[in-house]
Amino acid sequence: MFVSTVTPLSTGAHVEHRDLSFRMDQVLKELDSVRSSPDMDAVHDLRVAIRRCRSLAAAMEEIDPHPAWPAMRKAARKLFRALGALRDAQVMNEWVKKLGPETDPLRAHLLASFESTEPQLRDAALHAVAKFDAKAWKRLARTLRQRSRLVPAGSLAAECLALERFEDAKELHARALRTEKPKPWHALRIGLKRFRYTVESLLPEHYAFWSENLKRVQDLLGEIHDLDVLSDVVKKSDFVETEDCLNLWLEIVGRERHRRARTYRQLTLGMTSLWNLWRAGLPTNGRVEAAAEARLRATARAVDPHASRTSQISRIAVAIYEALKRADAAPVFREAALRRILLAAARLHDTGNDHAGKSPQKMARKFILDLAIPPGWSNEQWELLAMVVRYHRGAEPSKKSGPFRKLSAERQNCVRALTGVLRLALALRKCGVESGAGLRAEKSAETVVLRVRGLADDVESAARLAAGKHLLEEYLGIPLILKPVVKPGKVVELAPRQDAHVAPFVSSS
Repeated sequence: MFVSTVTPLSTGAHVEHRDLSFRMDQVLKELDSVRSSPDMDAVHDLRVAIRRCRSLAAAMEEIDPHPAWPAMRKAARKLFRALGALRDAQVMNEWVKKLGPETDPLRAHLLASFESTEPQLRDAALHAVAKFDAKAWKRLARTLRQRSRLVPAGSLAAECLALERFEDAKELHARALRTEKPKPWHALRIGLKRFRYTVESLLPEHYAFWSENLKRVQDLLGEIHDLDVLSDVVKKSDFVETEDCLNLWLEIVGRERHRRARTYRQLTLGMTSLWNLWRAGLPTNGRVEAAAEARLRATARAVDPHASRTSQISRIAVAIYEALKRADAAPVFREAALRRILLAAARLHDTGNDHAGKSPQKMARKFILDLAIPPGWSNEQWELLAMVVRYHRGAEPSKKSGPFRKLSAERQNCVRALTGVLRLALALRKCGVESGAGLRAEKSAETVVLRVRGLADDVESAARLAAGKHLLEEYLGIPLILKPVVKPGKVVELAPRQDAHVAPFVSSS
């Protein structure tokens, strides 16, 4: 069991947080530096500034489907690649100077090759810098300044995104350790960068403790990648002086790479592994579920124009589920995982209404399936969520057509139960019910009675509820009767009347 290593800061301590607006402004400042002098450091700083923005955008896209996020990543793509080609040439030049003695013929050959290609790469990079649309970048910055507030720094949703990046990078770490091939190690390098920049942007207090070791590991992986590239350059070199010279270079490069890979393993394996350190500071156990729920709430806020209405529906749906659970109406209502699915479905049910001319229910299902699955959710649970949203209104699920028919009988029953609860919650809200407060259920052999506070007893409500409860009633297999909760009248005790002028009745005989 891990022990958290993110110690709360002392009162009054301040961690500098550089948000997305700062990062996007930094890109423009670094652009000016490259225009003035496209040297190695300036090119590197601009690439890092762009990567920070693009990494955060890639994470935010998992929560917020707003088109400005992919637009920002696309806006800097060509510039990033052009700078990458120049940066690679500059880095290779430095490595060759560092590893080869001045009298080595292959060293001279490689340096001459780099010197001949670098002016062309520099011109291409400067052309990409000149073509970069700074005005469009500023417009995107204004839009994304608002969108980024969906995930406040240090929030549970931010922890969820960092945990996802961590799990992705940790899987890449495991793959890389199984081989010495360059591609898995390069993928690990990219995965670690995404984790680092997500923590830097969204969890500044964590980053204050982890920045040094994150940078150290990233630098090691960067050097391993550089040496892999250099090895490939040497192998493809048209230098034909002697084969022994090439082999000597490959041996030198391989030795340097092995030394760095060994250091990486020392830092990331065993009980003192940095991966254990980072994981300990991220959500564990029940907090994972809370973080995933916060992430889904952020998505709901991002896509739902009727947040207040959706919140009401969510409360009513959960109240129905809990009431049926207390009444032991059916086994499905005893499963905690299904309650979580119902709550998520209630929050995300309105996500498909922006697609004109297309079925909103089908688009909502597609939208959910396209989202990254949050930590703590299985593929089966996520697909069940998408199915409940798909059938929350419109035609009821049918065994004869659609994705519902492919489900097992057990999962079909889960869809009927959860979708039935959500449909009934929608109907109750339309009938004037504002919350699930006071809602209770009573089960007998013949019926389930649901008593609802604030339920109007009229013909229009009866017709709406008949349609809204049909699917749930079909699942239960017995009639579902909805009754309004009648508030007891206020009993006022009257004091006995005292009238001195009225004489007592006396019987005469």
